[in-house]
Amino acid sequence: MSRIAKKPVHLPKGVEFKLDAGQFTVKGPKGTLHLAKPAGVDVNVDGTTLTMKAETADNVALAGTVRTILANMAVGVSEGFQRKLELQGVGYRASMQGKDLNLSLGFSHPTVYVAPEGITLETPTQTEILVKGSDKQLVGEVAAKIRAFRPPEPYKGKGVRYSGEKIIMKEAKKA
Repeated sequence: MSRIAKKPVHLPKGVEFKLDAGQFTVKGPKGTLHLAKPAGVDVNVDGTTLTMKAETADNVALAGTVRTILANMAVGVSEGFQRKLELQGVGYRASMQGKDLNLSLGFSHPTVYVAPEGITLETPTQTEILVKGSDKQLVGEVAAKIRAFRPPEPYKGKGVRYSGEKIIMKEAKKA
């Protein structure tokens, strides 16, 4: 069996887990997340511990995937997830207009991004963006969409990058 699926998921304090009508529900102080129960995976609840079991040998990998998703849901509703983006370039700025993110990325017009439900955007400085939420997958998706407006280019390194991301720089053309 999958080694990941063998590890139990320990629910943090204040997090509730329910299984009703073929759907997993994890509820905590930061919100509620849902996951459709996949066929072939059983989840056993023992107090604040969840264990996965694959019904057949074909579903072993799926049991590991479900375990990881449920563990991320438990952390998300208790602590939450965040992703930090940095803007690199002259005149590249980010600001909030209400709940919308206004980006100046060197285009002739500002780019406005409307955050989906469950995601909060913050701009601590003009060159930093914080994407916060309880759903790890949605936080990563929103950060990737914002980065896609102006990905870092390899000659000067200008663009939107993840915090700590290393850009391999190319050498300029020689005459």
